[in-house]
Amino acid sequence: MQNGFKTIALIGKYQSPEVSDAVLRLALFLRERACEVLIEQGTASATGIGGEFRVAAFDEIGAKADLAIVLGGDGTLLTAARRLASHAVPLVGVNQGRLGFLTDIPREDMFEHVGAILAGRARHDTRMLLEAEVVRAGDRVFHTMALNDAVVSKGEIGRMIEFELHLDGEFVYHQRSDGIIVCTPTGSTAYAMSANGPILHPGVTGIALVPLCPHALTHRPITVSDDCRIEIVVQPPHDARVHFDGQARFDARAGDRIRIWRSDHVVTLLHPPGYSYYSILREKLHWSAAPRLP
Repeated sequence: MQNGFKTIALIGKYQSPEVSDAVLRLALFLRERACEVLIEQGTASATGIGGEFRVAAFDEIGAKADLAIVLGGDGTLLTAARRLASHAVPLVGVNQGRLGFLTDIPREDMFEHVGAILAGRARHDTRMLLEAEVVRAGDRVFHTMALNDAVVSKGEIGRMIEFELHLDGEFVYHQRSDGIIVCTPTGSTAYAMSANGPILHPGVTGIALVPLCPHALTHRPITVSDDCRIEIVVQPPHDARVHFDGQARFDARAGDRIRIWRSDHVVTLLHPPGYSYYSILREKLHWSAAPRLP
């Protein structure tokens, strides 16, 4: 091996026994190449294949792994990215899900592509993370990170919420809507795209703010600098719900301040030779598909 990947962790789709065959085959493939293989604790529990390989929690993976290979969908990779961000472990995504913007290696080609990455022919792709906190009456009551987005929404109340948006300490607007999406370039092809937000190339140093069904049609998506400090203040009488990468959740109250900024941590994705971001867009969004005849 030319790249120093001696200890490699395998992380499977959460509680999905159907990935067991792919995880086992890849573990054997790596062991044949003199790699020490770590099976993530939840993956070992779901698949039952941890007996002949070392089982490790995320903290141990972060401390010992040179590389983590995720076998699942984009949601699995988002979880791994947040859990390993502070350890700077690079990630490779093998698609076992549906869309696969982040898990770009097809399962049927995983040995070829993983082999190329082990041989030192990987393309390195650095992605920014968001850091977020909720402040209530001057005290931090919640803190997390997100690779895709932070979404302030109406939750289960079934009616619009109201909030103020402040950027770098300056009041920008008061909005009445279903909420707002704050997303990284990585997250611009997720929920934000469904809400008619812009697609941002991963190399763009910006954060997009995309309103959700605003009551005033003049509220449009905007992109701000990645060093911008974003603050969303929930206005009475309604509370709100905040989601991070569609996984972590916090129920905010009127008066809470949701603060979002670029994290000091980054996520490194490794892609096989020939990877193209635009090719992924063409494939996943069917940009070149011929129109269907009636």
